[in-house]
Amino acid sequence: MTPTLVRQHLPHAGTAPRVDLRARARDWSEIQERMLVPLYEAVYERLDVGPATRLLGLGCGSGLALLMAAARGAAVTGVDASHERMTLARERLLPEAGGADTRAHTRLIDGSPRDAEEPGAPAYTLVTAFEPIGCLAGDSEGLGGLLAEATPLAERGAAVVLAGWGPPERCATASVLRVATKLAEPLRNTGSWRPALRDDLEDVAQRAGLRPDGSGRVACPFGYADVDSARRGLKSTGLFDAAMTATDQVQVDKELTEALHPHQRQDGTVWMPNVFRYLIARTP
Repeated sequence: MTPTLVRQHLPHAGTAPRVDLRARARDWSEIQERMLVPLYEAVYERLDVGPATRLLGLGCGSGLALLMAAARGAAVTGVDASHERMTLARERLLPEAGGADTRAHTRLIDGSPRDAEEPGAPAYTLVTAFEPIGCLAGDSEGLGGLLAEATPLAERGAAVVLAGWGPPERCATASVLRVATKLAEPLRNTGSWRPALRDDLEDVAQRAGLRPDGSGRVACPFGYADVDSARRGLKSTGLFDAAMTATDQVQVDKELTEALHPHQRQDGTVWMPNVFRYLIARTP
């Protein structure tokens, strides 16, 4: 693919891209979040999530993973720094907000894991961090900070689940994500895409003082109704923010359209097979 970076955009580098946060959260909820359902299902089945589970979801997004755990009878608490995503999570999970009756204790918290402490309540038996790491420079450091706040709230030996992208050769979306690196390169910051490394999850667990206790791989294909949906879904992940800062949204959309072309089927749909990893670790 021929690079089409317009160099005259570079004087504007460093300014934050103009993003409609509510539209982005809606795109995440309606398009992108469901791509990880096979991952959620595999983890919950392996850990036998049910009525005895007290789950703390880090970076819970718009709440789909929490909803699935609550449907199995788990008591769930979700934490996310995005007010827009949490608004959508409340619509899904809290009856008083018009969401479905989850039939279990549900708490949704705008903020950080330390705000999830509930005096007098039992410790959490499961902590999940389903937002995949390993494709954005610096993302493992951010997860480490969340775990440092969350693990003291969990009982001894509680499961902590970390998720990450699989090897680039097993992830068709990797070729599309490279657009983010190419366009963001002039900024040379920590927000651009990088290939996933084999030990990303283990490294995070070790730094957090957790003991690995099993892992797995799950096929999570990304399927979209059309190229526009694919662009919106992928941009809702935040992985292209640095690219939009270095150039602009028009340029990113153009490059994404080119990168998605090999994955577009004759009926206009877009299909990209991917493999994701998860690591189960235990608190000391």
